[in-house]
Amino acid sequence: MFNVGDKVVYPMHGAGTIDSIDKKNILDEEVEYINISMPGGVKVMVPSNQASKQGLRNIISQSEVEKVFCILENDETEMSDNWNKRYRDNMDKMKSGDIYEVADVVRNLSFKQKEKGLSTGEKKMLNNAKQILVSELVLVENASSEEMQKLVDNKIDVSYKENRANEGIQNEINTSSIVNKFIPFNAESTGTSQQ
Repeated sequence: MFNVGDKVVYPMHGAGTIDSIDKKNILDEEVEYINISMPGGVKVMVPSNQASKQGLRNIISQSEVEKVFCILENDETEMSDNWNKRYRDNMDKMKSGDIYEVADVVRNLSFKQKEKGLSTGEKKMLNNAKQILVSELVLVENASSEEMQKLVDNKIDVSYKENRANEGIQNEINTSSIVNKFIPFNAESTGTSQQ
């Protein structure tokens, strides 16, 4: 059961605060609605009897924020190379309303953007996912949107550098061992002689 003042998340919209719970007469039937104020002055009305079904949930606790940051700090999870399948998979994660799934989308698409760039559709998805993620973290941490945006971007930048730097070192090691296998380097075989 939700109450006025609760901080909640509505999938695909982000986090907001319940302003009121009102009854409205729709087609001679009284229906109770939960009214939520979202970032940017957006108002969302959710029928109370559909709230759980539509994925309305309370925001995460402060202790769960660390898990979100861990996801942002990890390497990307495997995504399909097929643009349509990847888009559908990411959309399903966002529709779930699960902050950990949304964090996964933000990190994966951010990495892909840094590597190859994103299509217009995936850029829009990344911006939406980031907005949804940040809106919830702002309410949990009682921080400004700008502060949280910077923190999320910073976590992803550090993660990308660390994971891609390690990948680069591994590639260098693999390349040099292949080269040594085919072209053994031996100081005596260089033909230089000391006189």
